Amino acid sequence: MNTIEHLEKLISFNTVSRESNLALIEFVREYLLSHGIESSLTHNDEKTKANLHAVIGPSDIPGVMLSGHTDVVPVEGQDWTSDPFTMRAHEERLYGRGTADMKGFIASVLAMVPKAVKADLKRPIHLAFSYDEEIGCIGVRRMIDVLADAPVKPAFCIIGEPTEMGVAIAHKGKTGAVCMCTGVEAHSALAPTGLNAIYLASEMITAIRKLQTVIEQDGKKDSAYAVPYTTLHVGTIEGGTALNIVPNQCSFRFEIRDLPEDDPAILMQKLAAEAAKIVEPHKAQFPDADIDIEIFNEYPALDTNPEDEVVTFVKSLTGANDHFKVAFGTEGGLFQQKLGLPTVVCGPGSMEQGHKPDEFIALSELEKCDRFLDRLLEHLKA
Repeated sequence: MNTIEHLEKLISFNTVSRESNLALIEFVREYLLSHGIESSLTHNDEKTKANLHAVIGPSDIPGVMLSGHTDVVPVEGQDWTSDPFTMRAHEERLYGRGTADMKGFIASVLAMVPKAVKADLKRPIHLAFSYDEEIGCIGVRRMIDVLADAPVKPAFCIIGEPTEMGVAIAHKGKTGAVCMCTGVEAHSALAPTGLNAIYLASEMITAIRKLQTVIEQDGKKDSAYAVPYTTLHVGTIEGGTALNIVPNQCSFRFEIRDLPEDDPAILMQKLAAEAAKIVEPHKAQFPDADIDIEIFNEYPALDTNPEDEVVTFVKSLTGANDHFKVAFGTEGGLFQQKLGLPTVVCGPGSMEQGHKPDEFIALSELEKCDRFLDRLLEHLKA
């Protein structure tokens, strides 16, 4: 099977993050096994999803890890002109959910496997395919725990997220949190006798916006990013049960996208202090008043030194002389932080097409990735 045939097969698996990815993983496992390659799986608690790790070549020396996630974002509410899970070719483009983000890369890697098996590799290739990246880089953590105990770890990692085969050395980290505001219910005709939880939430959101303004005006800057500073963003809010009831509960979710130079824990501490200030005036009359902030997901920023060997090496494979930083997150910060694994992001397609209806990847991008992997094989044979 060539890259396009592999991509068509991969797209046919509905691996939206809320669904199982086991059918896709089983396909990959059987395919690798047909070429004599054993693979190991790490599952979620429910055994409905799995990561796959395999090694091609000698396993007793460090090599190169090729990392990709198997899950995709939902298609509901999007105006697709064809079935998102049936790949469609049109005018040198391949359409379907995950073509760009990021099954195109995985397809190219799978197409490389027969050549890799036949090559006399002096250094190995690691294949690392994970689940639930789109909802916070969740699945890969279990694979990392296993790799942390391995006697020999990869020398460095290439994450195949779409960069149009350019070399990305950094991205921001992310912290996702829920803020639960607790007031006291009352009949709306007697509103002052209650404590409106929505009002508490609105004050807390105002505090978040003020902190954002301070960061924007006085915080650290990095012009290599499209947004050159750390951002805070409120995404969803829920509260109240009826118009004639003063609401006793209101919750909202927010995120921090932090520059590598910023510590999100410090920002969370500042928000916790603001929450205490908002609640304190109400405690005497309403002892149960509270604003509680809980982190439900976080992953670190990726920050690779441009002088690191991995950057020079991957540039030699792409033929590029430059590097850049990307706005979207990846599993790279986890590989870097937990395994000490030098990491870059380099893959086919553009994130401009990711997460959108009629997502596509250009055939030329897949061809570039195929050539890139061919050059990787040549280097690992030397």
